Amino acid sequence: MLSQTEFDALLQRYLAGQCQPGEQQLVEQWSQQLGEADDQPLPAHLQAQVKAAVWDRIAQLTADEPAAAPAPIVVPFIAPRRSFWREPALRWAAAAVLTLGAGAAWWLPRPAATVATTSHWVRRTNASVQAQHLQLADGSHVTLATGSTLKYRSDLAGARREVYLTGQACFKVAKNPDRPFLVYTDKLVTTVLGTTFLVKAYAGEPGLVAVREGRVAVQRRQGAELDATPNQLAAAGVLLLPNQQATYSTKTKHLAKALVDKPVILAPQPLAFKNRPVTEVLAALEKAYGVNIVYDPTRLSACTVTIAFDEESLFDQLDTLCKTLNAKYKLANNAQIIFESSGCSAS
Repeated sequence: MLSQTEFDALLQRYLAGQCQPGEQQLVEQWSQQLGEADDQPLPAHLQAQVKAAVWDRIAQLTADEPAAAPAPIVVPFIAPRRSFWREPALRWAAAAVLTLGAGAAWWLPRPAATVATTSHWVRRTNASVQAQHLQLADGSHVTLATGSTLKYRSDLAGARREVYLTGQACFKVAKNPDRPFLVYTDKLVTTVLGTTFLVKAYAGEPGLVAVREGRVAVQRRQGAELDATPNQLAAAGVLLLPNQQATYSTKTKHLAKALVDKPVILAPQPLAFKNRPVTEVLAALEKAYGVNIVYDPTRLSACTVTIAFDEESLFDQLDTLCKTLNAKYKLANNAQIIFESSGCSAS
């Protein structure tokens, strides 16, 4: 005959899937007996105590975004009796309550059947002075900045892979077109199918999403269309490509798309030109950085240049080109670059 302490430990192992075959059989026999006992009902005051504990647990577990891990509930172990324990949902939920204080897995009633799950909320806060690297259940990688917090389901189960960010993190998301990956901040919802991007969500600062690889959909969190994807944008959303970013202003409630501060080369190109048309130079820069440079081809039709770029940034390269031609450029809305020139005399 097992003592109460030994039985509690056995039940914890069973719910965690760590039982030996003989132990598993013992627990399953016990569970069947719960519904077959023919004793008198559980005393009313204990029924109320157990029922309250069970349904409080269920309410906590089914919350969309729990604020913190629930405190343990202590319920006295009472021999099972027929009228209260006859319902399988209450029987299994109460069994789970017996072991919650030790962090065991959960057995909860479902509409069609009783299902076992080990899914739980995970909250990671980087309290160190260095970035912290995390790997999620789907194979995605997250680099969490100092002082930042990421919250997510341990198994990322469901039609959407969802995480909640406070602070800053860089995501490298495992590709899965059938299950979009969503990052929620207090201001924005970012949706990807598989790509690399940065999210900033600091209190009192504009929200920002910057893309390194792939396609990213961004929209305001308030009134967000959660079914939107990079392939089917929300009505008020924006699509970001590599070297683009979206910034959300809490004052204007506006989501603006622009180039990142330091665009990187996406497709290496020869950037040395000898007596070549300026339009050819601009086309090479567009291809190398994946940017859109707007200019008047008729004004530049007679312009040629001899120039070579090495490791300068895109904006330094444009500065050099402008000095050579006595031209200028400016950054415009929607991540465009406007290149302006009065033209060149035909030689």
